[in-house]
Amino acid sequence: MAGKRDYYEVLGVERDATAKKIADAYRKLAMKYHPDRNPGDEETVVRFKEAAEAFEVLNDSDKRARYDRFGHAGVNQGGGPQFSDLNDIFSAFGDIFGDGPFSELFGGGGRRGGGRRVHRGGDVQCELTLDLFEAARGATKTIKIKRHAKCETCQGSGAKSGSKPEKCQYCNGAGQVIQSSGFFRVQTTCPACKGQGFVIKDPCRDCRGGGFLDTTVDKEVPVPAGMDNGMGIRLTGEGHPSPDGGPPGDCICQIHVKEHPLFQRDGQNLICRIPISYSQAALGAKIEVPTLDGKEELDIPHGTQSSEEFKMRGKGMPDPRGRRRGDLLVRVTIETPKKLTKKQEELLRQLAEEEHAHISPHRKSFFEKLKDYFVPEDTTTQSKD
Repeated sequence: MAGKRDYYEVLGVERDATAKKIADAYRKLAMKYHPDRNPGDEETVVRFKEAAEAFEVLNDSDKRARYDRFGHAGVNQGGGPQFSDLNDIFSAFGDIFGDGPFSELFGGGGRRGGGRRVHRGGDVQCELTLDLFEAARGATKTIKIKRHAKCETCQGSGAKSGSKPEKCQYCNGAGQVIQSSGFFRVQTTCPACKGQGFVIKDPCRDCRGGGFLDTTVDKEVPVPAGMDNGMGIRLTGEGHPSPDGGPPGDCICQIHVKEHPLFQRDGQNLICRIPISYSQAALGAKIEVPTLDGKEELDIPHGTQSSEEFKMRGKGMPDPRGRRRGDLLVRVTIETPKKLTKKQEELLRQLAEEEHAHISPHRKSFFEKLKDYFVPEDTTTQSKD
């Protein structure tokens, strides 16, 4: 994402700007950089697309939340720019200009050629599961996308072979109707054709008049290094097709990273818990620590306490936004042995005496206790006749 400007900077608004301020800022930029007002100027086309992309993200509460948290990587991975051409922008955002003097610059308020309104296809979602090493190094994964596809029998028309859709007589093919009441005029979706502008009297048997069938396609997805749970990868144009000739929707891949037995993730940092012995903690030692790049040595200073943390810089997860790699945090726990050899026990008791520590006395075995039970220790007292 290097070189891509911050979306708030593009629109010239603060990060806490309201939806209205964001829309107003986009209107001004869209009018300023509209290609029809700047013929032959490629720089204004770039600015026009940049403003539309920023508005497309910041105008959507979910996308804006992901962008605020993860930057460009959270909303625009795997699919490149959000719009393939200028017509996509006109179709997507023409409505914010209403029916005012500027609406014709944007396709008649969202209509292509001033005719019936077209709609963008719906988005689809899927889950993409990674293990920790795939998330750390990046990977190319194959996913299955469930989406609609044009019915081959009717070629997407929804009409039975030999027939064709007929223009809706209620709205005269506009897909919209205008209702008047006094001084008020309200434009609504046509109730007869549901905004399609046509009706199907003899539907296709395969798709039952819908024009589309459910299908599943395989798609390879490049996953950048550093992705985490909750992030998403957007595949532009891989969603449902438009029902009326508009641009297709997108596929949003939600990332899920599986837990690892050794490493716990905390943002871009990794946490690894390592057990050490009492002697290593007291005297200091060199221990081997697992990292994403293999084993490495770590110096444990003498007098280390349990739960103490040591930082190995740059040994954590990469940042998908291109920032510094995270750290590996090694947390040591002093492990108390459950079984001791006689020599170990003797040395530890000597250490305890040196420290003047109160410790448990030597434990008798079960058979020693059993012998004491039947043969009292005090045998000097004799019974008298």
